Amino acid sequence: MIRQEVGNRQGGLTIIVSGSGVADNASRMRDLLGLTDEQGQMRDLVRVIARERIAPLAARVDETETYPADQLAWLGEQGLMGLYIPETYGGTALGTLAFCLAVEEIAWACASTAVIYLVQYAGGFPIVMAGSESQKRRYLPRLAAGETTAAFSLSEPGAGSDAASLTTTAERRGDRYLLNGTKMWVSNGSHASVITLFATVDRGRGGHGVTAFLVEPAFPGFSLGKLERKMGIRGSPTVAIHLSDCEVPVENRLGEEGEGFAIALRVLDGSRPAVGAQAVGIAQAALDAAVAYAKERRQFDQPIAAFQGIQFMLADMAMQVHAARLMVHHAAALVDRGAPATALESSMAKCFAGDAAMRVTTDAVQIFGGYGYTREYPVERFMRDAKVTQIYEGTNQIQRVVIARELARA
Repeated sequence: MIRQEVGNRQGGLTIIVSGSGVADNASRMRDLLGLTDEQGQMRDLVRVIARERIAPLAARVDETETYPADQLAWLGEQGLMGLYIPETYGGTALGTLAFCLAVEEIAWACASTAVIYLVQYAGGFPIVMAGSESQKRRYLPRLAAGETTAAFSLSEPGAGSDAASLTTTAERRGDRYLLNGTKMWVSNGSHASVITLFATVDRGRGGHGVTAFLVEPAFPGFSLGKLERKMGIRGSPTVAIHLSDCEVPVENRLGEEGEGFAIALRVLDGSRPAVGAQAVGIAQAALDAAVAYAKERRQFDQPIAAFQGIQFMLADMAMQVHAARLMVHHAAALVDRGAPATALESSMAKCFAGDAAMRVTTDAVQIFGGYGYTREYPVERFMRDAKVTQIYEGTNQIQRVVIARELARA
């Protein structure tokens, strides 16, 4: 039986979570969610790695802000880094839903490892989608093998939610572009070998001037900036990037000039369900911990799980997790089926799951009471990790703007 120790307070309670609570009935959940045998087997493989090898190290990764290199290597050894990459380039081509299943399981164990893993998709999928044959052969096999890491760089100090207002410029000079500007909030940026980075060839054209480039840290004029000290996902490095006449070969342009904004939006439609899956994994971990604690913790001569107030909290938490999971799976399945437009479903899945994770983790801390507010139990970490799922890949306020816009178009 797979077991994760949730608490280890000397002289106090030690709560053990076995499996994953609500989601641990693997065959029942596989039937309910309509997974193929291949998807289910992959999910079960990730679950074992996550629970047996990644989860025991999660608290240390958070406490020391350590990059989880070994954890990522274990995933790479099992061929799990290339789920979205075609077989021609060393991947398994299992698709977005399979990727989301993997993200959820990893996030249950360690949100920091999960965000590094899912940013591989954000950084690498643009190459799958819009890359030339030479670009695909150069980058994808190494990404699929887990030998290199990818990053995605769209945001800037003055361009976050308003992503079309980029000020980083790209000026063509013969066989190369010179990039100038500063990029912000680049997850994986300090460890990436290739960064899908967006700059504008003409600021007067707004989004129509945005162009995508595959930038390598070794390019002249590239330098790393500040490493952010974050509230959560502390093992995932988030950095600024400075570009000073950074020389990017023309062959490293992704697509044509002016196609970058469309590429970015399509990538986000695919990566937002993965962020939702991360939120679901964190929320499921919090729910599992809360259920186990409520069954073990006694007050007034009975487990606190016997009190209706706690029961209703747990029931609401379970409904939030389950609903979020179904929305994530629906959005991911649409992407896999090649639906012509998935912005509505992807934004709904990301937004609902992020909000649900914040509610569920906050309630988990409440159920743990004073213990939940200490670092000797993981629920405070779950709450800190959950918060960012409401912020990155487009804030949940922006998701509501997207949802309303798509509804108005219908």
